[in-house]
Amino acid sequence: MMTGFWYFAALLLVLVSVAHSYLGERYILQRLFKRELPKLFGSDDFTKRTLRFAWHLTSVAWLGFAVILLILAEPNAKVEMIAQVIAITFLLHFAMALFGSRGKHLSWLVFLLTSLSIVSAILFS
Repeated sequence: MMTGFWYFAALLLVLVSVAHSYLGERYILQRLFKRELPKLFGSDDFTKRTLRFAWHLTSVAWLGFAVILLILAEPNAKVEMIAQVIAITFLLHFAMALFGSRGKHLSWLVFLLTSLSIVSAILFS
């Protein structure tokens, strides 16, 4: 029955992730983007894109944590599976940052290197 706590925690993270992205987009980002924002690289486009992908990265991270909690609910949870989830989560971060900023926000490089480092650790362990 102890696994029920893991599942409940994972469910909460999924729910808060969906609510965070949806409500944040609808009630915070859309309203914020109607205001004057700093102009970087010649316009406020970079600022808006950065705020948007950074906002949604939080939700993706919470979903990654939810999957880790589901793995931990299993009696034979393996560290390698958790590492794989973390690598996939950062691969998603990489894609969101790269495409969300059109490559201008260099966090995509850090996220890609993080993911590749984790995959390398898994492969060479």
